[in-house]
Amino acid sequence: MSDGPAWKDDFPIAWADDDLVTRRAFTRSLLWVSCASFASSAALAASAALRGGEPLLAARIAVAGELPVGGAKVFHYPDADTPCVLIRTGAERFVAFAQRCTHLGCPVIYEAQARRLACPCHEGYFDAASGRVLSGPPPRPLPAVAIELRAGDVWAVGMRA
Repeated sequence: MSDGPAWKDDFPIAWADDDLVTRRAFTRSLLWVSCASFASSAALAASAALRGGEPLLAARIAVAGELPVGGAKVFHYPDADTPCVLIRTGAERFVAFAQRCTHLGCPVIYEAQARRLACPCHEGYFDAASGRVLSGPPPRPLPAVAIELRAGDVWAVGMRA
């Protein structure tokens, strides 16, 4: 048995083999990693803002007469993987929203009598006319699809924030 503490017998590491990292050195490396992470995130955000994205193509999504007032139709826009819902709220008024809830992405369902879009997963509700949150856990309104009427047809022409 040695003259030192008992733990030294269980963990016999020589000081020459110990690569001690001080709190100051650890904090300095943490600061450098944080700065590099912030700089790379800022560069990605700036490049996305400058690029601006490609303009979305217009797509014919319905004939105005096929949908009764208060009716709804599911369509895909701007690509085949993005479901949206078109709602006829008046004789000449159509609105459309992305069909994925802003909480966890569950599909929302149009409830015509209540004039709202419901998320059955967590009981979130959105106003059918504006897409704003009525109740539940969704943190923000549904993304809106810009709609135009052209010669009796309903066209999706872009996405609105």
